[in-house]
Amino acid sequence: MRKHTIVMTGASRGIGRVAADILRREPDVHLVEISRGSSGFHADLGSLERIRSVAAGIRDRLERGVLPPLRAFAGNAGVQLTNAMTEGPDGFEATFAVNVLANHLLVRLLQDRFTTPGRIVITTSDTHFGDLRHNLGMVPAPAWRAPAVLARPGAFPRPHTAAAGRTAYSTSKLATIHLVHEYARRLPSGLDAIAYNPAFVPGTALARDAGPVSRFAMRRILPAMTLTPFATTRRAAGRHLAEVVLGRIAAPTGSYVDRGRVARSSAESYAPERERELWETLEELTAAHRPPR
Repeated sequence: MRKHTIVMTGASRGIGRVAADILRREPDVHLVEISRGSSGFHADLGSLERIRSVAAGIRDRLERGVLPPLRAFAGNAGVQLTNAMTEGPDGFEATFAVNVLANHLLVRLLQDRFTTPGRIVITTSDTHFGDLRHNLGMVPAPAWRAPAVLARPGAFPRPHTAAAGRTAYSTSKLATIHLVHEYARRLPSGLDAIAYNPAFVPGTALARDAGPVSRFAMRRILPAMTLTPFATTRRAAGRHLAEVVLGRIAAPTGSYVDRGRVARSSAESYAPERERELWETLEELTAAHRPPR
């Protein structure tokens, strides 16, 4: 395979750092990172204008041949907050803005620059199942609302609480799977969309905004769970992410990859009407930051 570009968010911490280290060692890969404080493109992923600016910079470099052809996008960045009231620069609820809106805008702004076969990989979470088996009761089940409601602060009961923040997280991850299903219907042939679930990965920075007890548990106690089937190490999760992005895990478009294999996501995640409504809402919310087609 000739030299190609992979654009990645969430490459500076946790499983993203592991995956990025693997991707950088690939002789045919030029990795472009988008993150706060990134050595690549610096962007607050909660700001649609910053995302637009960064995507314009990447497009310019692709068009001038400074970057090799674009073959993959890995939307790995994600946040989990201690409330559902945090507002981003554009007035959107911050969890939804980073976990859903940012991915969609980047995909849409770069869509016509992909060579084929190409692959879009969005990191999701098995919290979208909302059951004891998948999250051990640590994260509430998703609580789906109209996407226009989910995009704004206060979408869930007692929105100032940590429980609401975790509900916003699980719901946003359900939204990523809905979005991947809709991408599979709408993106051009040869450009595949995959949802990747690393499973529960203790010891990452995802809970950095949680209280001291939760942070201590994530750092010191829960890593022992990687000895059981309920959790995955950062190294294994990052390796699987890199393999999905590189296409070394065979998965047809619209697939849900659970760690290293294609699996079924939750029954709730298969909902064409929701998926269409989510697409239409995201198109409306990002329209001002996309050039007319």
